[in-house]
Amino acid sequence: MGIGETDISRGKTDKEGDPMSRPMTGAARAELGIILYPGCQTAMVHGMTDLFEIAGQFSVKRGGASVRVSHWRLGPDGGFARAFDSHPELRQDIEPSILLVPGRLTGPMEAQEAAPYARWLLDRHARGTTLAANCGGVFALAATGLLSGRPATTHWLFGDQFRARFPDVRLDTDRIVIEDGDILTAGGLMAWTDLGLRLVDRLLGSTVMADTGSFMLIDTTGREQRHYSRFAPRLTHGDEAILKVQHWLQAREAKAVSVVEMARLVAMEERTFQRRFKAATGMKPTEYAQHLRVGKARELLEFSRRPVDQIAFAVGYEDATSFRKIFHRVVGLSPGDYRHRFLAIAAE
Repeated sequence: MGIGETDISRGKTDKEGDPMSRPMTGAARAELGIILYPGCQTAMVHGMTDLFEIAGQFSVKRGGASVRVSHWRLGPDGGFARAFDSHPELRQDIEPSILLVPGRLTGPMEAQEAAPYARWLLDRHARGTTLAANCGGVFALAATGLLSGRPATTHWLFGDQFRARFPDVRLDTDRIVIEDGDILTAGGLMAWTDLGLRLVDRLLGSTVMADTGSFMLIDTTGREQRHYSRFAPRLTHGDEAILKVQHWLQAREAKAVSVVEMARLVAMEERTFQRRFKAATGMKPTEYAQHLRVGKARELLEFSRRPVDQIAFAVGYEDATSFRKIFHRVVGLSPGDYRHRFLAIAAE
């Protein structure tokens, strides 16, 4: 049975000598509720539960409180109830301090499926609950209308789909986590680890957050989705003239091209071409060419040991300084830092 169709308990067996199997002591300071739905990401539900168990143990060891973690499922009567509770001895009529919507491997919920979850989130938010969502779960959160005019992130692959459904949200898919007061959103499937540490910091403090990150080997420094995302150009926009230019740019790897040449290729006036290109691809022609060049540069940085200056020239930049600035603006890392993090070939 899927995670959304059955009660969730982590099925742990206490093992003598295993510190992570011992029950926590100390009062629960807050409750983190995780919403279950068909197909939701199992790794996140269990992982977030474990993360807060570990964080709670560090907190209690320092004389602090733990965090109650509960899993909530939609019932046949349209109501929500706990399907798992880390502190079942506590009162059952208390609202979670934070409600979290996980993502799922099959993509975001459609509008009709998301509706009952959105209604419940909206109602809980009106009562003071902080809301959070990860990956495709941000779509259900956005369906509440609470993200209108506010910054948010989701998986970079879902960016165009999200913008089409929620054009009034200030989407930034470069970011891993966006913490905007009473609403938090996180990006890709594994961004729940970053989100989890933000929540630990908020509920139990920065010291416990650092302890938890160190124990779980989670990087507590700021990461961004753009370090990992790849340029995925829009090719299904239906503008055949612009598509012709896109294919031409790809074949030339965007080297030594100008907007004038692009416009001339499809017999358009330059201003008209710029307008249609931006409408079709979401980018100005020069920005599009930069992303193609940077994409090739990333490949060379990952799979070769060529000097950065040579790579800059190879992808069409005569000025290596200009290349470094553009690369950092697009990727969020310098070429050297990118190579240090993602070099795929063995060290000699």
